[in-house]
This record gives sequence, C-alpha cells and structure tokens, in this order.
Amino acid sequence: MKKCVFAGTFDPPTSGHRAVVDSCLKIFDEVVVAVMVNTSKKPLLKEEQRAQLLKKLFKDCPRVKVRIFEGAAVDLLAQENTVFYVRGVRNGADYEYETADYLASKKLMPELVEIYIPAEQDKIQVSSTLVKNSVRFNKQLFDYVPEEIKQDFLAMTEEKDV
Repeated sequence: MKKCVFAGTFDPPTSGHRAVVDSCLKIFDEVVVAVMVNTSKKPLLKEEQRAQLLKKLFKDCPRVKVRIFEGAAVDLLAQENTVFYVRGVRNGADYEYETADYLASKKLMPELVEIYIPAEQDKIQVSSTLVKNSVRFNKQLFDYVPEEIKQDFLAMTEEKDV
C-alpha cells in the first residue's frame, strides 16, 4: 500500500488544500492529512477545530486519515511509515520555500521523496491568509472554503469574534 503525508497548518482548510488531497488520492492508497502545531504562528482556529473541519470535509473518503502532529515532518513520516511527503505549490515563492525545506529535511531523512502538486489555475490565489482576511473584513469567501465546511468555519470564527 502506498501512503503519503500532506501536512500543513490548515487554518482554515481551503479549496486549494482539498484539490491537493484529491490529486493525492489519484496516486496513493492512503493520504494522511496532518494538522501541524506550529508554535511560531498564531492561528485563528485551534488544532482540534482544524482537524474537525478536515474530518468533515473528507468524511466520505475512508482513504483519508486526519491527525494532529507537533514536531518535525520527518518524524511524522517515520511514524506513518512512509517516505512520500506532498506539498502544494501555487507559485515560485512557494516552490523556493518548499525546496529549501526539502533540502534540510533530506539531510535528516535521506530516503524522503517530496512531491509537489501545483495549484490549478483557478486555485492559485487561494490561501488560508486570504480566507482569514476575508472573514476579518466581512468579505465574501467565494469558493475559497469548500461548501461542506463553510458554515462550520464561519460559526467557529464567530465564537472568536475575529
């Protein structure tokens, strides 16, 4: 069985994240979507809320496993017993960032295979930051947040008084 890990902050999960997972499902038997705990970021939603949104988004897909992880991606890959690490890239800046991270991770895990999934043309502008700013300024979310979780996400943000 081929399994990959797709890790990120997912604050919140976006239609871009969903597209990456959908692409992974065409390649892999199982996709582990890991909500990473990043102490250098100040997320809008708690890790549990982000995981809850992802689980709802992929509730009809038993090949997607959602989990929360704090630590290095290479440790997550070792725990999941896979070398395949998927990264979504929207532009050159994403590619450069991911490649620098990959080169550092490769020293820690030489067998690492990193796979870049480029954003579809209609998803290039989609980012969690854009979604958070839309909520903060009371602007339309368009299709940046998948319909299945949009109301849950908005309810979570109302609790926080963004």
